[in-house]
Amino acid sequence: MLLTYVDESYSKDWYYIAGLAVRHTHVRSLDMALNAVVARAVDQFGVGHARAELHGHPLFHGEGDWSGVMPRQRIAIYGWAFDAIASHDVCLFLRGVNSKRLRERYRHPDDPHDVCLQHLLEQVNKCARRTNEAALVICDELHEHDRRRNNLRDFKDYGTPGYLSSTLPRIVDTIHFAPSHHSRLIQAADLVAFLHHRRSTHTEVDPRASKANDQLWARIKPVIENEHTWHP
Repeated sequence: MLLTYVDESYSKDWYYIAGLAVRHTHVRSLDMALNAVVARAVDQFGVGHARAELHGHPLFHGEGDWSGVMPRQRIAIYGWAFDAIASHDVCLFLRGVNSKRLRERYRHPDDPHDVCLQHLLEQVNKCARRTNEAALVICDELHEHDRRRNNLRDFKDYGTPGYLSSTLPRIVDTIHFAPSHHSRLIQAADLVAFLHHRRSTHTEVDPRASKANDQLWARIKPVIENEHTWHP
């Protein structure tokens, strides 16, 4: 079974989500590897505690659990986490939407998270079909859980909207929601979503920062199964 962990990164005009699909036989190993990344950071850089969360924004900017950690050290930690992800049997799905153009084009635009999640579910279903597996989706906790579960039920009953309509037969049960502070794998999806958002929409003032971001991305790129941003 593919367990697909989903988290988002967004700004006023852009919305991105990342789905990290992990075969059930690798979930425990990846969880332990990500715990080991934090333990290594505690040992080498003096991060405060072993439960420090691997979230993209605070790790990138040196905030929260990562306050006081030097930029080169934070880049190293990000890289260790990406190496841990890429060393396992995983697939990454990246979907985005230009929220500004979505609002401008439609009188009653869909929620950008719903748009990205639908597109991601279609790709996860295709991957699971190709590998003859079922897929279970686990998202970071958000508001309106029931509406998103109802959306999945409607997709299964009537098909997803659009020319790639699918009843998502490989996606089992409902969408599950979990607090990211209790899930290293949701945190891993957040690391990917944040950096994808950053590289796609932000021009770094310092060329060294741009180079560091590109080098980090190169570590995770081999396991990206599908990547697309919709410009309505």
